Amino acid sequence: MRTADVARSVGYSVQQVRNLERDGVLPAAARTATGYRTYGEVHLQSALAYRNLAAAVGPIEAKKIVRAFHRCPVSQALALLDAAHARLDRERAELRQAKDAARAISRESIDDVRASDAMSISELAAALGVRPSTLRHWHAEGLVVPDRDPVRGTRRYTPAQVRDARIVHQLRKAGYRITPLRALMPQLWNARRSRDVESVLAARDAGITTRSAALLDSASALHAVLSLRGRTD
Repeated sequence: MRTADVARSVGYSVQQVRNLERDGVLPAAARTATGYRTYGEVHLQSALAYRNLAAAVGPIEAKKIVRAFHRCPVSQALALLDAAHARLDRERAELRQAKDAARAISRESIDDVRASDAMSISELAAALGVRPSTLRHWHAEGLVVPDRDPVRGTRRYTPAQVRDARIVHQLRKAGYRITPLRALMPQLWNARRSRDVESVLAARDAGITTRSAALLDSASALHAVLSLRGRTD
């Protein structure tokens, strides 16, 4: 196969295929007498495996996994794939917990709000059972951003911000990590109704499902890579 043949089969550009070879995702291509690259089935299957893995776990991890299927003991290569499945499973579990917590709290109405309803950082920390430093960390990460007292400049949490803090607290207790929370909370701030919150989380659910399907699709190509590798070892 020519470089263009592999590129067309995978949906990549010719340069992308060359880059994958350069990065060790594809084995080194054979060369014709005139210097043109020639690829075989192992190159095509490696490219297909990478394409699906990149959609499932990102390009950096995808390169690491495919290279391992070329170079490492089989048990080590399979362990990397198992770890990718485990991470997706953990994300699904976190999402289920997130749905339960966010749904319960976000449905609470905030009526008849008064300025005196705001809480200081020490008051909110005591109410949640966390340290004030935890709330400062959430503020620094952009998870719960309080107002400032106009006179003293201290943090003041409005009822809506208190609710945000309760959501974050429940999600953190449920094992939700800071990085996905940074992406989630701005969407929850823009969600005006409980069904909007559920829609945001459903979109995340759909994203995980898409990535799971891509990881499954990569399995047949990786199996082919192992088989072809066995013929050439």
